[in-house]
Amino acid sequence: MSITAPERALASLTGLSVGDAFGDQFFLLANRGLNPWDATPPGPWAWSDDTEMACSVVDVLIRDGRVDQDALAASFAARLDVGRRYGAGTLELLEKVRDGVPWSVASAEGFGGNGSYGNGAAMRAAPLGAYFAGDLKRAAAEAAASAEVTHAHSEGVAGAVAVAVAAAHAAESGPGLFDAVLDHLAPGYVRRGVEQARKLEGATVEQAAARLGNGSRITAQDTVPFTLWVAARHLDDYETAVRGCAAAGGDMDTTAAIVGGVLGARAGGVPADWRRHREPLPDWLGRPA
Repeated sequence: MSITAPERALASLTGLSVGDAFGDQFFLLANRGLNPWDATPPGPWAWSDDTEMACSVVDVLIRDGRVDQDALAASFAARLDVGRRYGAGTLELLEKVRDGVPWSVASAEGFGGNGSYGNGAAMRAAPLGAYFAGDLKRAAAEAAASAEVTHAHSEGVAGAVAVAVAAAHAAESGPGLFDAVLDHLAPGYVRRGVEQARKLEGATVEQAAARLGNGSRITAQDTVPFTLWVAARHLDDYETAVRGCAAAGGDMDTTAAIVGGVLGARAGGVPADWRRHREPLPDWLGRPA
């Protein structure tokens, strides 16, 4: 029985949201002493802005079958919950959109007119890639469109493209993830990092994070290469991959969300008890949590 594009996007969203919620638990003071490799924190696990924004992406795709940038910006702004710990730049941008500033203006004005190259566009891109599995060129183009709403800088866009293509590839294939991604990446820091990740063999997850970054700088180039390395190494082992993100430290909820979304695109592997621990997805998504 074939899986539809919305079903595949929702499967990726499950992987993303569970990864996000799992990684986020290790920021909590009560869980600081837990070993991410073998501990399962008590539930419920709250998800962060990573999941909230990914839900908007999926919702727009299910309704429109493409990335309608105006609709996506409106959803981001309308669903903004400051309790989900949005980054300062995204929070400022979405508040401007709420106040009537066009998203294209607000995005371009960010960071002194350079636009954001943070990891926020990448963190929500995996379900988009899953939706367009089978058409990597389309996945890349739609990912770029989704990124531009909040990330005008080319590196921020590249991060989203890399994750979306990785998810689109992973949904239908196994080996060759790095080559598939590099075929759709323009020159830049994200591309260089992915090239380095492709060559990094025999390393532990901690060593890979030391070489590639673990998201601690909150940039696309410091986040995406590591997540693709983890995903490629553990393509059919969701739990080990997500635990590795938490063990590597840094921006653990975002790295685990990206990896979880890429592996979730394969429509399986998320531990059932982890799904039960994750808080339900929002009712407005219009799909089962």
